[in-house]
Amino acid sequence: MRLIFLGCSSSFAVGPKTYHSNMVLKNGNEYFLIDCGGDTRHALHDVGLSYQDITHVYISHLHGDHTHGLEWLGLSWHFEIEDTLPKLFIREDLVDTLWENLLKGSMSTIKGQVSSLSTYFDLNVLKEDEKFRWQGANFELVPVIHYYDNSNLAPCYGLVITTKKQKTFITTDTQFTPELLRPHYEEADMIFHDCETSKKHSGVHAHYNELVSLPAEIKSKMWLYHYNNSDLPDATGDGFAGFVIRGQEFEV
Repeated sequence: MRLIFLGCSSSFAVGPKTYHSNMVLKNGNEYFLIDCGGDTRHALHDVGLSYQDITHVYISHLHGDHTHGLEWLGLSWHFEIEDTLPKLFIREDLVDTLWENLLKGSMSTIKGQVSSLSTYFDLNVLKEDEKFRWQGANFELVPVIHYYDNSNLAPCYGLVITTKKQKTFITTDTQFTPELLRPHYEEADMIFHDCETSKKHSGVHAHYNELVSLPAEIKSKMWLYHYNNSDLPDATGDGFAGFVIRGQEFEV
């Protein structure tokens, strides 16, 4: 099984060499999309894929660089492929807001039909602590602290992917919370961590200047992505595995 980075940049980055930090798992001729930002259709095209290749998708949280491509994906399948729907894996506390606040305005427009998320996707709604499987791999959702909706912590979930070969931890988006994530850092064979590199800290992502303080044994297996349009630090010199490059593939 291979993990392909369709993009590696922050939500504000621009240009064809960036794209949102979404990924696709490949196993044989099967493809599983991890998050679906607005750049997804272009990023897939650049690696020779289209919506027809994406039969499964996981959504970690509701920011646009992780969800705004769902309209394109769902409508493309609905109007161009008959009798089948892509499978959507999503935590139950994200479902209603995804439809009502993000997708309903543009996707509830089919004449004579009351549309819902299930009109476009085969919903696989995951309850608390519920895991799922795909192509022989186990997927565990990891609650992370990313951002607040007013005073309420908004739900966001990283992923631990366990195959016969190794355990891979993908943070999706998270603040720097080593006390919370340390067990996952330590248990993983490989880590992909979102990493701000801008001068100004947003407060909703781990920043390079914070991550560099992690123990050497953790940094050595940590790849950094979701970085800004700026000059990058010397990650390998600081003990990290490196910065991910768009289109880079990893065995998982």
